[in-house]
This record gives sequence, C-alpha cells and structure tokens, in this order.
Amino acid sequence: MERRLVSGDEAVAAAAFDGGVHLGTGYPGTPSTEILENFSRLGGRAQWAPNEKVALEVGLGAAYGGARALVTMKHVGVNVAADPLFTAAYTGVSGSLVVVSADDPGMASSQNEQDNRHYAVAAGLPMLEPSDSQEAYDLALVAFELSERFKLPVILRMTTRVCHGKSIVQRRAAVTAKAPAFERDIAGRVMIPAYARPAHRKLRAKLAELQAFAEATPLNVRVDADRKLGIVTAGVTARHAREAVPGASFLELKTVYPLPLEKIRAFAGSVERCLVVEEGDPFLADLLRAAGIAVESKPEPFRFGELDVARVRRIVTGDTSPEPVLPKGKPPMLCEACPYHPVYGALRKHDCIVAGDIGCYTLGVLPPYQGMDTCVAMGASLGVGLGLRHVLPEKDAKRVVSIIGDSTFIHTGVNGLIEMAYNPPATGHVLIVLDNGTTAMTGQQEHPGTGRTLEHEQTGKVSIEGLGRAVGLKNVDVVDPVADPGGFEKLLVDRLSRPELSMIVARRPCILAAADIRKYEKAIADQCGACAGPADA
Repeated sequence: MERRLVSGDEAVAAAAFDGGVHLGTGYPGTPSTEILENFSRLGGRAQWAPNEKVALEVGLGAAYGGARALVTMKHVGVNVAADPLFTAAYTGVSGSLVVVSADDPGMASSQNEQDNRHYAVAAGLPMLEPSDSQEAYDLALVAFELSERFKLPVILRMTTRVCHGKSIVQRRAAVTAKAPAFERDIAGRVMIPAYARPAHRKLRAKLAELQAFAEATPLNVRVDADRKLGIVTAGVTARHAREAVPGASFLELKTVYPLPLEKIRAFAGSVERCLVVEEGDPFLADLLRAAGIAVESKPEPFRFGELDVARVRRIVTGDTSPEPVLPKGKPPMLCEACPYHPVYGALRKHDCIVAGDIGCYTLGVLPPYQGMDTCVAMGASLGVGLGLRHVLPEKDAKRVVSIIGDSTFIHTGVNGLIEMAYNPPATGHVLIVLDNGTTAMTGQQEHPGTGRTLEHEQTGKVSIEGLGRAVGLKNVDVVDPVADPGGFEKLLVDRLSRPELSMIVARRPCILAAADIRKYEKAIADQCGACAGPADA
C-alpha cells in the first residue's frame, strides 16, 4: 500500500480501520482527539461518549461480545475510566480491546503531567509505546492481536509529540476481524468476590506469560555499538537519544509493561555504563533497580517537561546547570468575540468567588478578568463550589458561583448537580453553565447536549436546563449573555441574593463553531424535509 506522511493519531486510526475494529469510542481530549475523527473519515464506526468511563464500558461490552474495540482518551481521562479499567483486567475480554492513553509531558494542554505508565502496573495490564507514526500504526495492530491472544485489554501509551508529530507510514492490507458473538461466562464476567479471587490469580498468570512474550519478541530492539555507554529507552525519547548519542549501544523498548527484565539485565551487563533515558517519571529506572539491575537514572530536573535532543545530551553528560529560559510566548486568551466575555465581566464586577472547570472558558482566569478561583478537574466546579458554600461565612458564601461548560457538564457535572440538589447549602448556590453548543477547547466536537453524533448527524439531545429542572432546582433560566448582557447581569445578581438553588444556562454558539453548527443543522433539516416530503404531498 502507499506510503504517506501522517500523524501518530492518524496512524492509530488507520491501524484500527485496517485491523477490522468494529467500534471506536472515547471522549475528545488533546492530544487523542483526532484518532476517532480520522477513524470515522476512513469509514470506521466511531462515536463520542459522555465521558471516558462510559466510553471504556461501551468498549468493554463490545469486547465481551467478541468484537474488536478501540477506546481513546487523554491521560487524565484514564483517571475517570480507572474504575472499570482495573476490573476489566480481571474479567478479560472475548474479542479485543485497546485503550489509548495519550499522555501530555510538559502540559501543553492539560492540568497535570501524570505519567500513565504507572497505570499498567497498578491495573496489571500490558502496555505498548510507539516512538513515531509507523510504530503507532504497527503497535496498534500488535495491541489488537495481543488482546485477542491473551484475552486482556491492552494499553497503547502515546505522548503529545507522537500523537501530533508526522512521519512516513506504510500500511498493511486490511484484515477482516472475526464476527462478534456472545458467549456466556458468568464466573469470568461477574466480579463478585468468589469469582474475582480466582480471576486475580488468572491475571497474574497471564502477566507471567506476557513477560515471557516481552523477553522473546523482536519488538524490543537491541543495538550493540560502543560498550562504554548503553541506553535503555522507550517512546519518542528513543528518537532523541539516537540523535544525541548515535554511537552508543541501545535497547529500545516497545513493551513497557511487563518489561523484558532478563533482556535488559543482559544488556546492562554488556556495557560499562547503563543509562535509562525516559520522559516523565523514573518509571523504567525504578522498576529496573527494584529488579536488581544496575542502571543510572536521569537527574531530577529532567523529570519535568518534554525531552529533546539537547536535554538528552545534558542527561548523558550529567549537566545539571540551570537550563536556558525559553522566551515567553503569547499567552492564550478568550477569542475577541467569545460569548463568555459578558459572563466574566459580570462575575468580576460583583466580586464573585468562582469555582471553575476545564474548557476554553478556563482562560477567564487570565487578565483582564482573573475570573476563576479554582480549577481542579472535569466537573469539579460543582463539588468545589458547594464545599465553599457549606463552610464560608454567609457574606462570602453568597458570592460563590460554580461555572462549567456544556460538554464538561455532560462529562462529569451531572453528578455534581445531583449533589447540589441533595445537599443544598444554607445560602443556596448558583451554577452557571456556559453552553456554546460544542466541545470547543479540543476542536469543536459534538457531545450529547448538541443533539448530533461524531459525524454531525441528528441523534437524541440532552437538555441541560431540563436536567436542572428534573433534579428539582427552584430557579432554572436560559439567557443569551451577548444579546442581553444587562439581563444576564441582573439575573446573576438576583440569583446570588436568594438562599435558593439556581442554574443559569448562558447559551450562545462558539464564534469558531457557529458557521459549522448552522451548516450541520441545515443539513439535518434538509434531510428531515426530504424524508417528510412525500408524506406531506
């Protein structure tokens, strides 16, 4: 097949298509978003889930039914999906399930820099890691095959540089996966303690088999050169290390868990100095030292941010002098025509204490508004705001507002809404849902509140204000803050003055998505009109 220059995300999408994946699901989050979008463009069946936990459960159900399933998310999304992920290691799968964790070293677009390699150890699941687009394609296919062979979910760990960087990919001929079919296995799928105990032992036996696989597979590449320095590495760091120290001996790992410990031990014993070069936490170095393998790790300053060729050279030479300070770039900011401006203007004017959330509206924390006092995780604005209301003196509690976007509200805000109704503070509470009709921060993806699928086709639409009314909030209002900024401010002041629960849905399309939204809605209307035409006639 033809060779093409593609990103790592596009390569995984191509592997899913060529590998006969029956269903791809996930939640949009940079740097993983483009995987499912490209899988859909290729003709695969892809869909957005409300959040990563639901996506994993849908993928797990498909894999229980003998299908090949792909579930994608960014690194913090795995935190949301962790509950079913850990137990899925016990239940295993009948078909094949690959979970993509797209990590973000350097926090290009994330609230933390967690290293999700730890999840492989904690959950007891195999993990593969590519270093470029070709490996992303090849290892994704290997992951589906391993999942079917060992009847376990497999984690494919990507990083921002691999997800978005482009390199040449040679695709294989597409395969037809076996047809899905359900086989009952109550003891293997229902994790009550009596079944979970033997399932845990079975998992550990599978991991021992996977370690034997890691020892023998040619995926882990050893290159013997200068015996004075041997480098153990994985992922995109391997590319940097090869350029930084081309004459060194290398052991480049693709199976980052379970590790081929004896292969690594032999490699370390064959060189005078064995150095582990890795991005993020000293994950490999710690595991190797725990296994009694004498290796050096990078100095602590290199734990933070992405590595590059220059930083790898500093690691090799032990240079811990202060690193050059990068020139400051232009800070991100809300679009000039963003519908959030009048909202943040009103919040600042009335000195509100704002429990914020994850999305492009998080940029309201920057000047000129500085309109956000907390931002922890998706959906946390509700719980944090309620906690502040419960404990602050009344005059301060009455200034607390929770602010959340429409996609984030659907993602994990609904449980906070229920908490708000179930444990209302004495002063009441005000929730503002910024509904711009899209998942704006990651590139204008759809969500259950838009009423359109990943392919922008009509589907069931969740009413945000309807949920507020359904849980019993006394005051639920919908307002366009751009068309009527004075009305929005007046409504905010009134709701803050009441010891009642209030939801204000500030609804105005994202300026970047508005034209596309109109196009999608017109296409849906035209299609519905064409369907209704003969009946009307």
